[in-house]
Formats: sequence, C-alpha cells, structure tokens
Amino acid sequence: MTPADRRITELIDKWLASVDLHLKYAELSDAAYSRAQPWPKHDRPTRWVLEVARQKILELKSHCETRQAMGDSRFAESLELMAFLANLVGIQHIQRFVPLAEPGRENTSSTMSQTVEAPFIQKVQAAARARPATDESTREMPRLRVPAVAKAAPTAAPKAAEPKAPEPKPVVRPTPGARPAAPAAAAAPAKAPAPKPAAAADLKEKMLADAVRLLKWGKPWHELAELIGRIADRPSVPDIRKFLRANKAEIEARAAKSN
Repeated sequence: MTPADRRITELIDKWLASVDLHLKYAELSDAAYSRAQPWPKHDRPTRWVLEVARQKILELKSHCETRQAMGDSRFAESLELMAFLANLVGIQHIQRFVPLAEPGRENTSSTMSQTVEAPFIQKVQAAARARPATDESTREMPRLRVPAVAKAAPTAAPKAAEPKAPEPKPVVRPTPGARPAAPAAAAAPAKAPAPKPAAAADLKEKMLADAVRLLKWGKPWHELAELIGRIADRPSVPDIRKFLRANKAEIEARAAKSN
C-alpha cells in the first residue's frame, strides 16, 4: 500500500465514522445537537442527506479497495489531487455541509441523551401558561379604558326663537315737482368664464402626446382612454374616448413618425 493509498483509506474511515455519529445525533433536539460537538457554523444535516453520504462513502471505499488490489497506485493520488483542487478552486463558501464529527471530541454529558423536542403546540401551550391570565394579555393592543361619565338628565330642547315682526319702513313722500326715481335694474347673473383657448390647446397637445407615448410602449388602442384618465389634470374617460376617436388619424401618424 502506497502512502497515498494509506492517506485516502484513513480519510474515508474518518468520514464514515463521522457520518455514523451524525446518524446517532439525528434523534437529538437542536439544543442537544449544538452541544454534541464543537461544531463550525453550518446548517444541520437531515437524516436523508446523512444516509446518502454514507452510501457514497461506502461506494468510494469499495472503488479504492478494488484499485489497491489491482496495484493501481495512481488512483489514490488522483483522489488527493481532486480533493485539493475542489477545496482550492471548486467549492464555494457554503454552510450546507456535513461537519466532521470525531469520537474524541464528543460531549458525553447527560444532555446528549435528550431526544427530539416536544411538538410545537406544546411549546405554545407552555408559553400561554407562563403569561398572566388576564384579558389584556391576549390582545395585540390594550383596550382603551374610557372613564365612566355620569349620564346627564335630558334637558328640554330650546324653543325656537319667535320671528320678529318686520319693522315698518318709513314712507318717503315725494317733494312737489320732483320726478320719481327709476327702479333699480335687476342684476344680471354672472356668467361662467369660458375656457381660455391657450389652455384648451395645451391640454389637447398633452393628450396627443400621452396617446402617442402609450402606443409606442405597446399599449392597445382600446386601453388608451383609461390609461390617460389616470394621469393628473386629464378629463373624464368618456371625454378622452371622444377625443381619441376625433384625433385617431393624427395620433397614429405621430406614432408612426416617431418610430
């Protein structure tokens, strides 16, 4: 047996012993598992991963024994080179691996005999028993306590004020020879200011630009009215549809020109 064969055989035996220890730790709780060995930072392997790893280790051990029986000394050297290169350039920094467990570093305290933790529902029940049994402890926010206010006796509704009699207007007697004053003309109702032509033209240009932009973005024609209606300072959707129908040719021409 060459030195490379001896080193590979020792490494495979060490892996196999480590996986057997992990299979024993699979029945422990997370707290007991963390105390079983001085672990590096890693994700705890599941039983399925451990069983697959043990199967592959046994297959590799069988291959090595077959090559050693054939007198192939290069096989073990190739395995060492592959392991070196995998650690150097191949394997990235990951936490999902099976850390090496050694019998000499095993924690043999009484905590190692702890089995799998109780179900989650038992944890919740224990936490509920630890809380004070008050109505306030089960709510997300405490109930607002409103101070009691004595109910006031209903009072009679105040009487409506009696309308006062209109005061008599003084009678103005016309002076002799004076002409009677003409009655004041009724005030004409104020008319709403018509929209300025500049503002209407500016809104039209904005809506044309909106429609061209949306068409360039691939929006279908029947969705343009609702999309433009979501923009600030735009008219209602029915008015926008009328506008689009009236200016469809110009919008399509601008869209084709911009493409």
